[in-house]
Amino acid sequence: MNKYKVRFLPDEKEIEVEEGITLLEAAHNAGVYINSLCGGEGLCGECRVQVITGNAKADKNSIGFFSKEEIQNGYVLACQTKIEDNLEVIIPAKSRLEEEKIITEGAPVASPIIYSEPGTVSLNKRPYDPASLSEPLVSKIYLELSEPTSSDNASDIDRVILELRKQVRYSSFETTLSCLRDLPSILRQHEWKVTASLARHAGIGRIFDIEGGDTTEQSYGLAIDVGTTTVVVQLIHLKTGKVIGVEASHNLQARYGEDVISRMVFTCSHGSTDPLHEAVIANINALTQALTQREATDTNDIVCAVAAGNTTMSHFLLGLTPCSIRLEPYVPAATVYPQILAKEVGIDINPRGVLEVMPSVASYMGGDLVAGVLACGLAEQPETKCLIDVGTNGEIVIGNNEWIVCCSASAGPAFEGGGMKSGMRATKGAIQEIEIKDGKVNFVTIGKAKPRGICGSGIIDAIYELVRNKIIGKDGKFNTSVNDQRIVVGDSEPEYILALPEETETGQAVTIAESDIANLIKSKGAVFAAIKSLIDFVGLSFEQLDTIYVAGGFGSSLDIAKAIGIGLLPDISPQRIQFIGNSSIMGARMALLSAPAFEEAIGISKRMTNIELSTYLPFMDEFVAALFLPHTDSKLFPSVSY
Repeated sequence: MNKYKVRFLPDEKEIEVEEGITLLEAAHNAGVYINSLCGGEGLCGECRVQVITGNAKADKNSIGFFSKEEIQNGYVLACQTKIEDNLEVIIPAKSRLEEEKIITEGAPVASPIIYSEPGTVSLNKRPYDPASLSEPLVSKIYLELSEPTSSDNASDIDRVILELRKQVRYSSFETTLSCLRDLPSILRQHEWKVTASLARHAGIGRIFDIEGGDTTEQSYGLAIDVGTTTVVVQLIHLKTGKVIGVEASHNLQARYGEDVISRMVFTCSHGSTDPLHEAVIANINALTQALTQREATDTNDIVCAVAAGNTTMSHFLLGLTPCSIRLEPYVPAATVYPQILAKEVGIDINPRGVLEVMPSVASYMGGDLVAGVLACGLAEQPETKCLIDVGTNGEIVIGNNEWIVCCSASAGPAFEGGGMKSGMRATKGAIQEIEIKDGKVNFVTIGKAKPRGICGSGIIDAIYELVRNKIIGKDGKFNTSVNDQRIVVGDSEPEYILALPEETETGQAVTIAESDIANLIKSKGAVFAAIKSLIDFVGLSFEQLDTIYVAGGFGSSLDIAKAIGIGLLPDISPQRIQFIGNSSIMGARMALLSAPAFEEAIGISKRMTNIELSTYLPFMDEFVAALFLPHTDSKLFPSVSY
């Protein structure tokens, strides 16, 4: 078979590949990442590239994504173009999957104030406060054992267990075969002074390694957030609980689809989870290697890991088939996962190190949300609180220490810039803040770069500013009576110019079209309708919510007043709305550093009652009512006035 060279610009990366593979596959193999929302099916048009040297034909089914001029200039879809020549290819700015603004930490959740007696105030200390966690999932325990005698000839492992019982609260212990094989020689070579590695699971201590001498300081763990878009890994010193370092990157699964549905479709149509599983394992191992090299630690000293992800990501991580998740009645393979050796799934830490995956609730309520509930303490206090995580799905939890209900609404890709003419993820050059004043548009971009497009928080700002300035009506339609030179007609519909061509990196205007606004209204309507359905289901009002926690990268850049102004968040005092960042990684770290916290997470997952909105009749009425700015019922938004 012939081989050809492909050079990708502006990355300046070249790779030799076999004839017949696609440009998208070649780019991936070269370490060049291109946007692909549909997993290479040729449906989204996001992987547009320009072939400047060599012959490459656009697939006939993808010609519709390009103008005649673009086709003449060599534009093709990377996923539909097979390599049959030496090529030089430019990846346009909008097609590049560049460094995203990744939230790698959660914000501390303050302990609530308790008035125990008139005139006195004390802090109600959280039982799993991240600052004071102990008893990690895996502990290294130093033991000095007595030597056997003719009157004390207990077995080697019984001698170890007897000493462990003096130092830990567990009475039941298990031992691995590999540990037993090495035990006699290690004990005698090191004069009965050893360190036992003890994994805790379901109330049992499992001895999986015994080393000579005192190695308790060389004890590390990984907290992992397996997100649909990004993967975050924290290296934790288990003895002190200190975060030694953190690394993050795009989820390499993106080449198989931007969202979980498209990745499930890819997996189920190809009959194997291997590509998706191997991609996320490659992510974790690369990030772990970067951490250990930078922090001068040995991967053999990493003895455990805790991963949190949505239900589909957890299935891919463990190599479980996710096909039934997306099909009615939406049943996952499991929601509580077994403790396994990390090497069983290919994670490169100590060969005897363990992996725990945070428990899920249902097909679309995953371990990342359970980790968030653990992190914010929602399940610990009598006050009723709400946790919202907005992405492609809007996931909502409401509850307290007596009850918890949750639901998931399909918000679509609008909050992540998907499906919009100038939409993009929160990467360099994305407009993330907008103000329109006296006909002038002021904006802030990520990285203070020239605008390339607009991300979710910027879209929310834009819609709020457009309706506040009467440029659009409360139905999201452009006001034809407004005389504004920024309103133009493109692709047979009106759109508003947010950044002029001379202001942008590409030389093309960044705009928001009427159809873009309609998409965002549907997305915000789905999220608000889910919150409203859940609060009505439990017979409460928004005013009875003590706090609303907003998690995730989207929330970190959200303007609360504007989010309320378009009807995305309930109209309560902004002081009662708190951003908590990456609550998934924070919950995973808490579980890593506290076996009781991990057991609590399992208890939380079993306590959470999932409301399936697709079969909950009031939801559709709430959704239709929310397709307005801010809402058809103005009484729900008393503070909003345009």
